[in-house]
Amino acid sequence: MAINDPIGDLITRIRNAQMRRHSKTVVPASKLRGWVLDVLAAEGYIRGYARVEKEGEKPTFEVELKYFDGEPVISNIKRVSKPGRRVYSSVSELAPVRNGLGISILSTPKGVMSDQAARAANVGGEVLCQVY
Repeated sequence: MAINDPIGDLITRIRNAQMRRHSKTVVPASKLRGWVLDVLAAEGYIRGYARVEKEGEKPTFEVELKYFDGEPVISNIKRVSKPGRRVYSSVSELAPVRNGLGISILSTPKGVMSDQAARAANVGGEVLCQVY
């Protein structure tokens, strides 16, 4: 099955797994998905992920979801820039998510990073998603 929006697919799989209180979810592997998962792991929204390669199958990421007191750490995750409408932001236009309690994940010329890292590196880019 062809996936037109790989980041949207990743976000939906994480959201659906957390609604069902799964401890892990499986996502098709790609570089961009790996970079987004790196940011989520570094910011503490997921426990981590591992690349799984089986004989005769395409590689996947096994994402370990994080819960606190039985509730998911990610209360809301939403796609901002979509294939039909790309959203770009300069460093001066990056607004904090939930007054700094959440993050935006950006694709910048210096790589995929959180909004705080983008402000520190003084770069803007495509706003992929918001997490809080």
